[in-house]
Amino acid sequence: MAGRSDRPPNTALAALIDQARWTPGQLAHAVNRLGREAGLKLNYDNTAVHHWLSGTLPRAPVRPLVCEALARRLQRPITLSAAGLGPCQTEPAPAADIVTRLVDLGGADMDPSRRAVLGLGLYSAALAIPGWSEVSGRFDRLRRDPHTRIGPGEVDAVRKMTDHLSSLDDQFGGKAVRPLAAAFLVNTIAPYLRAQAREDIRSQMMSAAADHCYLTGYMAMDEGVEGVAQRYYCQALELAGYAGDHLTYCTTLRGMSVQAVDLHHSTTALHLADAAAAASPQAGPRLRAFLTGQQAHAAAQAGARAKALTHLRRAETALEHAESQAKALGSYDPAAMSYHVSQVSFELGDLKGSITALERSLRIRPPAYKRVRVRNRGTLAERKLAVGRLEEACRDWGRMLDDYPAVQSGWCDKHYQTMLAALRRHLANPQARDLYERAMATRPSG
Repeated sequence: MAGRSDRPPNTALAALIDQARWTPGQLAHAVNRLGREAGLKLNYDNTAVHHWLSGTLPRAPVRPLVCEALARRLQRPITLSAAGLGPCQTEPAPAADIVTRLVDLGGADMDPSRRAVLGLGLYSAALAIPGWSEVSGRFDRLRRDPHTRIGPGEVDAVRKMTDHLSSLDDQFGGKAVRPLAAAFLVNTIAPYLRAQAREDIRSQMMSAAADHCYLTGYMAMDEGVEGVAQRYYCQALELAGYAGDHLTYCTTLRGMSVQAVDLHHSTTALHLADAAAAASPQAGPRLRAFLTGQQAHAAAQAGARAKALTHLRRAETALEHAESQAKALGSYDPAAMSYHVSQVSFELGDLKGSITALERSLRIRPPAYKRVRVRNRGTLAERKLAVGRLEEACRDWGRMLDDYPAVQSGWCDKHYQTMLAALRRHLANPQARDLYERAMATRPSG
């Protein structure tokens, strides 16, 4: 805790605690929990919060956690100034343009010495998401480099590299591929965004950059650095708006809903999924299924059963009418549909139905999606164990282990750790014991 000062009592923080209907001890507990999310070991109690209320500032890394705890409780953004934890500025400092922000974010992400600090960024459940009208059509404000010019070839190169990195991510996981994506963003895409070009080419490059940021955010989410993922997603929204690219804008909102569902921020997830559907352009059936399937999952987790089932039926109908199975960034296919059926079933308490749907998703999932296969095998085994099917769970975990050593993914690491903890409780079973020994032999280093 920071030392005492001559600061007056923090009436702003007191008012927010009162609005949250929390005791000082409950705020302390929430801050400690967020500290674990951010990789910090905190042990605050009500005494610490009383010190903050008397005017003592918490340590600098803790102040954003206090704001985020209150923001999640109150369902609105809380700034440091609003909580009495930072200086009030009469005029905000001029914001760096988006290219500068991309270089700062990507530069930290590609530097091993800085990634650990970057990863401490906290996910904000009450982040203010820019609406389409706030970001659309503004790319003419960027400074341009008179010495560089781009054309259709550079746009094509960015799109093809993003597609290639997406394929590598599917196979090897976000931990392995994200530094490459960040380096390409800083060294190639950022200079292109400042280059001279026809207006249509500049717009296309903004759109390609938005797709790349969306992918990089997904990789960060896979690694478990949720605050970093959220920052990439916000950059993708802004770039998509600059480009007038409704498709990438609503696809990114959907990705942010997926992140919120994974973190069990159900209200936020449903809000983002609904916003993605509302922001979509005139959508073909595959895009409608892509967006509506996520609405179904978010609604189910939020406890809106009727809404979830309605969205699920609409997604299934839309996918039946989809005219193309071509792979694209953010594509949606029958395997993804079955996954959403499984997730909705699980959230609504139908564990056996969720198992059946997830088995089907795994059967029809293309083999290139190795990371997804590992993750879904782990989920399937966990659900089978929950209904008492230990030996079936062991078989699925065994299949998960076939691919797990080749994938560097935070999601997959969590399933691996869950498997070990579960097997330790069943070592009297020969199949479970053999699997546990095999799993320990393939334990990743570090």
